[in-house]
Amino acid sequence: MNDTGPVPDIVVTLDVMLARRKMKAKDLAAFVGITEANLSLLRSGKVKGVRFETLARICAALECRPGDILDLDVPDPGS
Repeated sequence: MNDTGPVPDIVVTLDVMLARRKMKAKDLAAFVGITEANLSLLRSGKVKGVRFETLARICAALECRPGDILDLDVPDPGS
């Protein structure tokens, strides 16, 4: 794999989707089957990974797609 410069960051936009769906994080955590603490870490972007099963359950609860809650922050090539 070639070094093409800075690696983009994955940005978690879960709070936006929770607000759009008028759902509380507590309710989402219960539906998904994870602790509120782990959901909070995910919402803040302080996790290194997430299981596809967990992501699928979050999407099912919020009636969305993974791209609706994850975004890519591409760094400016000039920086």
